[in-house]
Amino acid sequence: MTRRALVTGAGGFIAHHLVKILLDKGYWVRGVDIKPPEFEASPAQEFEVLDLRRPEASLAATRGADEVYNLAADMGGIGFITAYHADVARNNVLISANMLEAARANGVLRFFYSSSACIYPQYLQKQPEVTPLKETDAYPADPEEGYGWEKLFAEKLCQYYREDYGLETRVARFHNVYGPLGTYEGGREKAPAAICRKVALAADGSEIEIWGDGQQTRSFMYVDDCVEGIYRLMQSGCHAPLNLGTDRLVTVDELVDVVCKAAGKTLHKRHDTSKPQGVRGRNSDNSLLRDVLKWEPRVSLEEGMARTYRWIEAELRKTNRVPEPSRIRR
Repeated sequence: MTRRALVTGAGGFIAHHLVKILLDKGYWVRGVDIKPPEFEASPAQEFEVLDLRRPEASLAATRGADEVYNLAADMGGIGFITAYHADVARNNVLISANMLEAARANGVLRFFYSSSACIYPQYLQKQPEVTPLKETDAYPADPEEGYGWEKLFAEKLCQYYREDYGLETRVARFHNVYGPLGTYEGGREKAPAAICRKVALAADGSEIEIWGDGQQTRSFMYVDDCVEGIYRLMQSGCHAPLNLGTDRLVTVDELVDVVCKAAGKTLHKRHDTSKPQGVRGRNSDNSLLRDVLKWEPRVSLEEGMARTYRWIEAELRKTNRVPEPSRIRR
């Protein structure tokens, strides 16, 4: 019998890719978002525009679904989530609570929640040479304001719905997902996409602005690995939150160098330390991921960023901001 899946946030980045992998695995998929897809039409059998902050919309979205993949969120890069704490926290708490209750009411069998590494305590992330974060490090809690707190609350809500109502919930803590079809301008873009855009628009030999001093560190995961990990987690018996990311730590300056190499450009970095840069260092401990899923992300940063750069450059070329194809080093 064909499994029926609901993917929320399907007008956005990660969920759009998730719809594709579920279709490849034989699912019937309904996609839902507050807006239509930005870059290409959703491949889902059904796509509905619904505001999941409204309980009746969440009930409509979950009708007939065996599995729910809840990736809908009001979010963006560090500039956005640090500027709108109230809006981000309110909107996302409403979405999470409504979707869990609707899933329970409609007899959904399994429920996936996309959490974030932003739930980890800020006191553990004060140095660039950060110790990789284990799932058990989440408490005592000190997450990032707004976005981090609402994600941590929703993790607990998933736990309560499993314990009180028997809803099988799965939670992944994403670590900096990037790739094609992600927002790359307008204020909600994240660092990898923003850097790709800046590099694509810059003339060879010129300079680009980098937020912070460039020595802040992160690990980055390509979107294909992310959706594969989501699927594997959903099929597993793991109830506890699980890191989903790579464990390769790089500085933002090193990330810029990777993109410049993909673009075939030499650019100078101009650092602006007045701009938000988040925690000083963050990395994923993948010990539990490897143990639970017998798998971990495989796409290298160099390959993933090259694919992402090529896509963003092509998008910018459509608006005549990048007049000629750049030389890509593969």
